[in-house]
Parts: sequence; structure tokens; C-alpha cells
Amino acid sequence: MKFGVVGYGTGGQHFHAPFIAAARGCELGGVVARAPATVAKVRADLPGTPVFASLGEMLAAGVDVVTITTPPETRRDLVLEAIAAGVNVIADKPFAPSAAAARDLAQAARDKGVTLGVYHNRRWDADIRTLKKVVEDGGIGTPWRLHSRMDFDDPATLEPGPTGGLLRDLGSHVVDQALYVLGPVLSVDAQLDCHDLPAGRTDVGFCLTLRHESGAHSHLSASKLNFLNQRELRIYGSGGSYVANGTDVQAQAIFAGKRPADDLEGWGYDAEEHWGTLRNAAGTRQVPSEQGAYFRYYEAFAEAIRSGTPPPVTAEEGIAVLAVLDAARESAETGRTVTL
Repeated sequence: MKFGVVGYGTGGQHFHAPFIAAARGCELGGVVARAPATVAKVRADLPGTPVFASLGEMLAAGVDVVTITTPPETRRDLVLEAIAAGVNVIADKPFAPSAAAARDLAQAARDKGVTLGVYHNRRWDADIRTLKKVVEDGGIGTPWRLHSRMDFDDPATLEPGPTGGLLRDLGSHVVDQALYVLGPVLSVDAQLDCHDLPAGRTDVGFCLTLRHESGAHSHLSASKLNFLNQRELRIYGSGGSYVANGTDVQAQAIFAGKRPADDLEGWGYDAEEHWGTLRNAAGTRQVPSEQGAYFRYYEAFAEAIRSGTPPPVTAEEGIAVLAVLDAARESAETGRTVTL
């Protein structure tokens, strides 16, 4: 199945193209890039891959799916252009500026009969896959409380200004992971840490409390401006607890020049010293890392197209994440808990 990538910034270069190349049954059919330096980068990184000046040019050449990974403010029109052409779409996160805007995109895809998916790739992180398996295997009993902390010392990648901010960036990931593990959300309480940047006031950190329909609650936080690099997952349940301090193993490997296609079987496992600890009535033990594998997203999306089944992350699931983010901003502004 032929995938086209629209945009070759950090997303296209590091988090899409290498994983399409590694995915079984998938092929990188081209990249949309216009700036001369970006075109040169595509040709150096991906010899022989077609480079197109526009999405329209790529659609005319023919692809089965397009991945839209341009800056957030440009995504809506590109998603609609691909849908209008009858081509399946993967939209990077956040795939719309609000849940209401996302519903319009989902309706457009339904009306045209194409599949629209959201690239919540961090469901395929090693640490969250391991935690999910611990929960599913009953290691902690009934989940009560999840703590998820994702701190990066990375101010250069903050999207500044009122339409950017960390809530829509890392918030998209940690909220989706919480829904993936604990299910739908009933209410949101949020605090945002805001900072005046040259492009305008920007949220550079957040702390969210989500109450889930299951009765569990999650507590999610992130920062990029506090000189911290720390990833922690902690979950409590009726039968025990599990704590992990993992690493961003796939991103670190990609930035080091490694590629998943070179070692599919060994890719994406956290080192033993970063394995999480499960504590329950049976005792205390380290839990081996599950595989982190973003390429599995692309394999699952291709299979969904072939079989006519839902994609690995549906537009509706993306809308649910955006509804939580919308509520979080409202809660932070009003100082009140917001019910969904």
C-alpha cells in the first residue's frame, strides 16, 4: 500500500518516513516538499523517492493514503483536499484546533467514504505498551489511579503563541494514552503554566486530572521549560501497583541515526535498567519491556484499508482527545472542573 507524506519537518523526517519504510505491506510513495533545502534533504535521506511540490501533484500521481504532518494551522485544508480526492488520510496530532473542527473533518470523510485516522503513535511506546499489558494481565487488579509525567528539557520545540502550546503538543499524547489505558473521560480539571514568549503568551507546562467513566482517575503532567528530562508512569489498583521510569527509546534511536527497518525484531525495547516494577501479593518483580514499534501503526492502518475495518486510531478517538484538551483549557481559564 502506497503512502504519501505531506511535510518533511521533524514529524515527516523522524516519525513517519522511517516507520512507513519499516512497515510490512507499506511503501513510501512520495513526499511533498517545496523549500529547496527540504527537497535536498528528502533526496539525500530517501534516494529514489518521488518529491512533489504540492499535495495536488502527489494525488495526481497516485497514492493510497496521505499522511498530513505539516504545521497544525495548515492541516485542515490539506486533510479536506485529500478527502475530496477520495484518498484515505492520516492526520498528525492534534488533527484539528478543536473537537468541533475535528467533527467536521470526520463527517467529510464519512460523506466521501474514505478512512480518516489520527497519528497517536505514542500508544506504541514501549513504556505504555508494557503498562497496558500489566493492566490487562490483572497484575494490579482493578485500576484506581494513573500518574503519567512526560518532562522534556526541550524549549526549542515549543510551538509558541496562543494557537500553540504544550497542552496541544505533549498533551495530545498523554491524554490519548490515558484514554487508551482507562477509557472514556467524564470530567477534567486543569492548571496551565504560561510564559510570555516572543510569539505571545504560551502554555509551557500543564497538570490535568481526568475522571474516567470506569471510576478510575488519571493525573497527567508535562513540561519543556524546566530543565527536566523525566518520563514516569505509575498506576495503582485494587491488587497492586506498577511504576516505570522509561526512556523515549524510539525517538532516541531515530535521532541517533538508527532505523527500524534495519532491525525490526530488536527495535524499540527499553533497556533492562529501565524496566518497570510490579508490586502485588505475589511479591515484587521487574517487568520486561514490551516492544515500542511505531511502524505497527502503519501496518494496522494498511490492514484496516484492505479489510474495511476501523483504523488503529479512529477520528472519533482523536475527537475524544481534543474534547479533553478543550475542556482542560476551559478549566484552566475558569478555575473550575469541566464536565464532558
